[in-house]
Amino acid sequence: MFRNAIARKPGPDFADGLTTSDLGRPDFARMVAQHTAYLDVLRELGLEVEVLDALPGHPDAYFVEDVAVVTPDVAVITRPGAEARRGEEESMIPVLARHRPTVRIEAPGTLDGGDVLMVGRHFFIGISERTNLAGARGLGEALARHGCTWAPVEVGAGLHLKSSVNALGEDTLLLSGAFMDRPEFAGYRRIQVTDAETYAGNTLWINGHLLMPSGYPDTLAKVERLGLPIHLLDTSEARKMDGGLTCMSLRF
Repeated sequence: MFRNAIARKPGPDFADGLTTSDLGRPDFARMVAQHTAYLDVLRELGLEVEVLDALPGHPDAYFVEDVAVVTPDVAVITRPGAEARRGEEESMIPVLARHRPTVRIEAPGTLDGGDVLMVGRHFFIGISERTNLAGARGLGEALARHGCTWAPVEVGAGLHLKSSVNALGEDTLLLSGAFMDRPEFAGYRRIQVTDAETYAGNTLWINGHLLMPSGYPDTLAKVERLGLPIHLLDTSEARKMDGGLTCMSLRF
């Protein structure tokens, strides 16, 4: 059960952040409106939301999930894989220290929170362009000290693991086709996202509710069969910056 969330306002320079998208330059006013709607849903679901100010000089900083992994026992401060994002994590340390003991990922390790999928007390850690094996091991060792288990997962294509794999509860995963038959996920109920709707794979479970990006009817129809309440949100501007629903908050 999540009780808290931390988010950060997008700054006026957010469109200068890192992206591989070819969907056009995002609009700031629209991004702010979509971000506000996202936070409103978190509050509707009973979370106390702490909203941090934009971080000047760090246009990607509103993707707060990448700079920390927050568990019931500890907050692990990451070392982002992109040089341009280094420094964002420093501002998060005093914020999280009010809630959890903190530890850090040290060089040469790199780790983005978008590569970390928590399913109960087990953690899948993506090995990607942003997260290396040293970073995954650093996180895994920190988690193991609190009785958690972990497994590395080669990501291959895609920015982060959670671009392609997300949990819809403790026994169900939403995955892109490339991950459907991966042995790491064999013990779970699996729902496949079609290649045409890959972005819909970034769906967020919070306290028995699902937050989904709007505009993906095939994925929506499949997920509706779970019988969980679904909240559809427009994330067009975050998508232009390679972001999605999981990226824009830390939940704990």
